Amino acid sequence: MADFMLTPAVAVVLFTIACLSGMRYRAVWKAEGPRWQLWVFGVLAGGCLLILGFVPLQGAG
Repeated sequence: MADFMLTPAVAVVLFTIACLSGMRYRAVWKAEGPRWQLWVFGVLAGGCLLILGFVPLQGAG
């Protein structure tokens, strides 16, 4: 099985997606918007953060 590691560039993209999705989640929640949007943005933000938390970052070596 090949070891899967995140490159720093991919980690930055995932972090950015997580932040933007979290902001949209909060905006929809405060506006009492559609529930499906809460699910989409919440799962997207949570998924990105789980990947960042559990997949190792590629090192220099």
